Amino acid sequence: MQKVLVLNGPNLGRLGSREPDIYGAMDFDALTSAVNAKATQLGLTAEVRQTDSESELISWIHEAVDTGSNVVLNPAAFTHYSYALRDAAVQVTKSGLKLIEVHLSNPHTREEFRHNSVISGVATGVIAGFGVDSYLLAMTQLASR
Repeated sequence: MQKVLVLNGPNLGRLGSREPDIYGAMDFDALTSAVNAKATQLGLTAEVRQTDSESELISWIHEAVDTGSNVVLNPAAFTHYSYALRDAAVQVTKSGLKLIEVHLSNPHTREEFRHNSVISGVATGVIAGFGVDSYLLAMTQLASR
């Protein structure tokens, strides 16, 4: 079975209570369950993680390269400024693996500072604005490639 690391950045552990009008009412445990169910349906194995630490997120991306795992990445606030995270993401795609950037909301419909992603230019693809379905669409793409 193909392993996928589903990595989530800062504040995503607060899903369900943090701005539900933007991020939805589903909490992180329910997101994890939905991703795992979709992975099973598609014949994938998903490992869903969340951290508020940039260095931990980078370490997990390095782990993906070392283990040959594709990545679904919601970099959250790191999307807009973390060149260190971008440099780690490049290693995924340069090694022949896939990295799909996902967002629950559509950053382009929000504050202007959210319109720029330093990750998008090195990602295999970007899916945004579909709530939890953004993750499920990413899993579907990974299974079909």
